[in-house]
Amino acid sequence: MILVDSHAHIYTEQFKQDRDEALARAKGEGVEKIYMPNIDHTSIDVMLETEVKHPEQCIAMMGLHPTSVDKDFEKELYLVEEWLGKRKFAAVGECGIDLYWDKTFLPQQQEALKVQVELAKKHQLPIVLHTRDSFEETYEIVAAAQDGSLKGIFHCFSGTVEQAEKVKKLGFLMGIGGVATFKNGGLDKVLPHVALEDLVLETDCPYLAPVPHRGKRNEPVYLPLVARRVAELMNKPVEEVAEATTRNAYNLFAL
Repeated sequence: MILVDSHAHIYTEQFKQDRDEALARAKGEGVEKIYMPNIDHTSIDVMLETEVKHPEQCIAMMGLHPTSVDKDFEKELYLVEEWLGKRKFAAVGECGIDLYWDKTFLPQQQEALKVQVELAKKHQLPIVLHTRDSFEETYEIVAAAQDGSLKGIFHCFSGTVEQAEKVKKLGFLMGIGGVATFKNGGLDKVLPHVALEDLVLETDCPYLAPVPHRGKRNEPVYLPLVARRVAELMNKPVEEVAEATTRNAYNLFAL
């Protein structure tokens, strides 16, 4: 199987001691490409260093994560915009709205998302969306801006069948990760009703490790576990899931 991890923070501190080994393990299990979403100014250097060291496997995005949005978010967005003008990135991301941790800066998160949506249009890049406890709020902004040119991923999708239909109608993909393996993750009620053409796979490492590794550090080598669970829930061969989701990722990221 050839797999693509469409969302992995492989550059973070949690991999400082064994990043090269983790990437080699992933490659050994067929994880051919790993797309790395940015967080904020503190993550750019190490993310780009990881890409330079592993150019065939690791590919960077550029964006501002919603949990890094505060009253001074404009400074962060200027940096994102500057970097997008300097070189090519795979996508604008990760951006969106997060209402799980703190609702204090919701207006700033909404404004930061609107700016990044426009940057995605300007640079003709896909956009990778974070929607934790905020699917409708995020969807509303992206749907209002959709003029046929926007495409991207609703990362870590864990919504309803109705929300999955909204994502499809918007022309976006759903990123499916470790939550699919969780007993009460809810995706067992959704995945049987969606098409493989609408999905990509992800780990979101080092977070959300799939069963049986739940609660431990996640890493791209576990992506086959997600693929097998998706195959089981959709009643399809795992090879078909791998082929379709890999093709979807390559088409989206224009590889």
